[in-house]
Amino acid sequence: MVSTMSIHRRLAVAMLVLTLHGQVHAGGIFGGHEAVPHSRPYMVLLERYMSDGTTKYCGGFLLSEDFVMSAAHCEAKSFTVFLGLHNVHKMTNEVQHITVQQTFPHKDFNISAMTNDVMLLKLSSKAKVNNHVTPIALAGQDNGSLPKSCIVSGWGRTDRKNEMMSPKLMEVNITLIENENCARENAYCSVGETGPRQGDSGGPLVCEGVKAYGVVSSMFPPEPSAQTLYKFAKISDYRGWIISTVKKAVMQI
Repeated sequence: MVSTMSIHRRLAVAMLVLTLHGQVHAGGIFGGHEAVPHSRPYMVLLERYMSDGTTKYCGGFLLSEDFVMSAAHCEAKSFTVFLGLHNVHKMTNEVQHITVQQTFPHKDFNISAMTNDVMLLKLSSKAKVNNHVTPIALAGQDNGSLPKSCIVSGWGRTDRKNEMMSPKLMEVNITLIENENCARENAYCSVGETGPRQGDSGGPLVCEGVKAYGVVSSMFPPEPSAQTLYKFAKISDYRGWIISTVKKAVMQI
């Protein structure tokens, strides 16, 4: 059996050598700052084992003891989920690592358009809820107005020169914008220099307190004289899918 210390050491080394190659998937936080340790106990780091033998990473967030939510484009051959993590260099036995039993990417996910980019993961064992590991509530039905005071967080790239993932959880405030294309695609959007980049896809867009309003999905490099556009799958439009998918997964037990 692989020891907990061995797993933690392997994770730290893998994240330090991981480089990213200009994907359009969203990820690391640009223009942000280190989060207060364990102030976001719903945050999850997904270690993804790919069919070609490589290891990649995404973000996610805990919905319940049994389920994590992430982005559909974060699908992999298999996963290990890390909970209660802040700094990969200072991990303790309190950091939980759980394998994923089954994944449920949205059946209408379109990788070209990056629409319906949501996925649920059923954990192989229940997460232990404590001060460092706590599920996050989901936003209710959309009332027609954009949510305020939004934050995204993750362990991805922090600047354009450094392609390695951040060993510490980072976060940044963002402001959502009105955008007809995003609305048609069941998404929220923001623009600007600050926001997510490669490596943190699947993390939550948290607004108005501690509720998940979106899932970090993609970024579109700017056209000349335009700003980068960030897209977040809009959770209120997927509440029915989330409920039915969880019921389906529970019935399969």
